[in-house]
Amino acid sequence: MEATDETIQLVERVAALDIGKASLMACIRVPNERTVGRRRQEVTEYATTTGALLRLADRLRELGVTRVAMEATSDYWKPVFYLLEAEGLQCWLLNATHVKNVPGRPKTDKLDAVWLAKVVERGMCAPSFVPPKPIRRLRDLTRYRRSLIRDRTREKQRLEKLLEDAQIKLSVVASDMFGVSGRAILAALIAGHRDPVVLAELARGRLRSKISQLREALTGHFQDHHALLCAKMLDRVDAMTADIAEVSTAIEAAIRPYEAQVNQLDEVTGIGVTCAQELIAELGVDMTVFPTAAHLASWARFAPRHRLPLGHVTMTVYPIMSPEVGA
Repeated sequence: MEATDETIQLVERVAALDIGKASLMACIRVPNERTVGRRRQEVTEYATTTGALLRLADRLRELGVTRVAMEATSDYWKPVFYLLEAEGLQCWLLNATHVKNVPGRPKTDKLDAVWLAKVVERGMCAPSFVPPKPIRRLRDLTRYRRSLIRDRTREKQRLEKLLEDAQIKLSVVASDMFGVSGRAILAALIAGHRDPVVLAELARGRLRSKISQLREALTGHFQDHHALLCAKMLDRVDAMTADIAEVSTAIEAAIRPYEAQVNQLDEVTGIGVTCAQELIAELGVDMTVFPTAAHLASWARFAPRHRLPLGHVTMTVYPIMSPEVGA
């Protein structure tokens, strides 16, 4: 056997945080000045309030910590990460799915923080991609708009089911039940009109060619309680439509610095302006953070997982950079 001069490469000054909703456990590990090759550590519990986190940041700077690691636990990591990042500290977000696969992980919060600090200082993990602040702001807006659109769709589906319950088949004849003709018919139903002949005459445009079909579709047993529920559902649809428009205006303002990238993406077949906004909000504009196109596709969750048939060992290949959990 031949001796080598290799030594264990450690990150000298690290901290690891085990984060909960109300408090976090911080383990700080630094070199021992008195004994070469030995380490000192400090394990302290901090509240997750702003004041307590600022005290933690002061302590980390005092000890010269160069890397602060934390797991992506629900949404609890976000205020901690963002505040420490704003205080000038290098923060690493670790995917809990990857870190938990390292053998020897303890169960308690205190030991968990110590174990995580040792993993980080030995370079046994890699950080997940966390976009810069302007992209994070844009992401908050686009994700909320997406939620509003999804909720509005659910409310429209709920209204369609209500009409089916009343034997009103408006959606069978009208391609858009919430277009000009559909809204006029719904408003008349809510106002108390039940005559299918009168209701069918409210059709506009191309829908007038289907007057006879509309008369059949509008013959049902629409009652007063249906009218009440229908009115409430339409009010919610209209309110969410107004909210979507307001959030979209805010998105247009937030994405203005990336107008060139939006135009580039808009030129790609199948990608429009809204889709381009969503892509930039999720991926950012700096593609160098992804080593390869395959890493980007995996991070965006477009890479399928390969599972072998029952009775064989299942192997999942995880990317170096993985999406933040709960983002």
